[in-house]
Amino acid sequence: MPMLGLGTYQMDEYDECFESVQRAIRMGYRHLDTAEGYDNEDAVGDAIAESEVDRDDFFVATKISPQNLDYDHVLTNAAESFDRLGVDFVDLLYVHWPTGEYEANDTLEAFAELREEDLIGEIGVSNFTVELLEEAIEVADEPIFANQVEMHPLLPQTELRQFCAQDDVDVELVAYSPIARGDVSDVEELQEVADKHDATPQQVSLAWLREKEVTAIPKATSEDHLRENWLSLDVELDDEDVEKIDSIEERERIVDPDEAPWNQ
Repeated sequence: MPMLGLGTYQMDEYDECFESVQRAIRMGYRHLDTAEGYDNEDAVGDAIAESEVDRDDFFVATKISPQNLDYDHVLTNAAESFDRLGVDFVDLLYVHWPTGEYEANDTLEAFAELREEDLIGEIGVSNFTVELLEEAIEVADEPIFANQVEMHPLLPQTELRQFCAQDDVDVELVAYSPIARGDVSDVEELQEVADKHDATPQQVSLAWLREKEVTAIPKATSEDHLRENWLSLDVELDDEDVEKIDSIEERERIVDPDEAPWNQ
């Protein structure tokens, strides 16, 4: 799984999504993240199909929505997602939220079946707390590969990160909203580190996630923002930089619906 990908949340207008994904592919992005709930799997799939890059060189991830998480719905909706994407296999399939029809045994049994049939490469969950992730690992017949959560310097997810790093857990973290939808630009510590590296606070945030061994999937549509994110791969932070970023006391959670598990 490439450690920098393209998130496509709120790219629900076909032409915008198609063109943004094509720009990203030309720039070098190979990790593409979508969801049935984003209403853009067709645009993402068409951009992949019309690129000059082999399908095998992409890491494609999508998600099953909360209202479609019982056993039968998982199988049916996964097939529909594959059809919209124009593929017969996705590299990573997520449980989008542990809400709605989600029930650990029932839902994850269907995901395991998809993996056993080589229709998906890996099983993922999203927006899972430590407790929910523990339960999923315990009941799943196939390993849980990744947990996609909001993470950035204003929401460092320390407890979750430490849990996932344990040898008997070994779950990858994937960060959505990794630049806090631009809010990182107002943080003094990030500005100072950015000045030191002739970079932007957004690039520093993405580099900090990489130092934490977390994959980032920032959303971007314009050529400039896609390139800015891509060039974050050239930013190398030292221990002093990481310590300064870790010292940030401000906390902000952007995606915070009432039904989220941390609000229960």
